[in-house]
Amino acid sequence: MKRNNTTNFGFKKVLETEKSALVHDVFTNVSSKYDLMNDLMSLGIHRLWKDSLMDWLNPQPDQSLLDVAGGTGDIAFRFLNRVKGRAKVTVLDLTEGMLQEGRKRSQTENFSDKIEWVCGDAMSLPFEEKSFDIYTISFGIRNVTDIEKAIAEAYRVLKVGGRIMVLEFGKIPDDFLQSAYDMYSFKIIPKLGKLVAGDEESYQYLVESIRKFPKQEKFSDMIKVNGFKNVKYRNLSFGITAL
Repeated sequence: MKRNNTTNFGFKKVLETEKSALVHDVFTNVSSKYDLMNDLMSLGIHRLWKDSLMDWLNPQPDQSLLDVAGGTGDIAFRFLNRVKGRAKVTVLDLTEGMLQEGRKRSQTENFSDKIEWVCGDAMSLPFEEKSFDIYTISFGIRNVTDIEKAIAEAYRVLKVGGRIMVLEFGKIPDDFLQSAYDMYSFKIIPKLGKLVAGDEESYQYLVESIRKFPKQEKFSDMIKVNGFKNVKYRNLSFGITAL
């Protein structure tokens, strides 16, 4: 008899078989305002976090990058700018609406011929083994139904010596700062989502999903048990996010 396993969708419990569709709906709803909301919610600081990812990664010309959950292209464009367009970049996202926004941006960034846009699932990547030098995922891993399966897929498609780089929300070690951040997150962000994107419910989920994501140490251990070596993390903005 097949078990009906459940997982977290924000603070709700849903069937594992349902989560991908629910996440797909969230990002379809917010895709057109996604980049604007990122600027508003973080006061533009998300740009510095992504720059920090690039600084640690230190991209080199002719490397191949797979950016998962990268629909609007923020990481892909930064990567290509660092190597002056000399790279193979593939962006994969679960939501076609997010990819459409990325394709639009690629026209203005003059990178339309440098990026392959693929609609697909992080838990079942449509690529052969050992295909990429680098795998990145920014603010996307917490939305995956089975995080360890996604990490295992990253390991599968990376070349020997390849690197995984994850940018995700973390836990602030200072209780006072965490309480202040929680108040901002739950009181302000969903209302901002309603005002700007016309969607309070999706941003309520996004805030809740951050609180359900493992702490930095536990997530690092999840990466290690799936084959990766030399796993380290760095807190950014007091631990609001981590690399």
